[in-house]
Amino acid sequence: MEQDGKTMMEIMVVVAIIGMLTGMAGPHFLPLQSRTELQCVTEEIASELRLARQLAIASRDRVRLVFDQERRFISAELTSQTRPPRLYRYEGKGVEIAEPTAGPEILFHPSGRSATATTIEVRNHAGHVRKLTVSLTGRVSIL
Repeated sequence: MEQDGKTMMEIMVVVAIIGMLTGMAGPHFLPLQSRTELQCVTEEIASELRLARQLAIASRDRVRLVFDQERRFISAELTSQTRPPRLYRYEGKGVEIAEPTAGPEILFHPSGRSATATTIEVRNHAGHVRKLTVSLTGRVSIL
């Protein structure tokens, strides 16, 4: 009768090979994760900007977005209402957002147009940068 089992030595060799491959591949995944986090946060900020524009159109009111660098959030509020603003917090997401080129506030008019064109730079701790632009027509683009 023939046995078809594996010896302990064969199993140890396979485990060692898997360990070496994992050790070599692991450091390559950290930059990938950092870039992926940057991309996700950039997409979330673009979504917040687009939502603010849509809110301005739907409510027929101006919507003001304020970038608070100290407390690390973006607030969006209708200019004529007193309800609490919508907040997007980016604290703990591993990114820094530079102040928009047109200043810390972006204003969308009821037509959906932006009061000023601006560029927003999002940077992760590894130094990778993504840029968002808001045109005068209110279009939000990721560069």
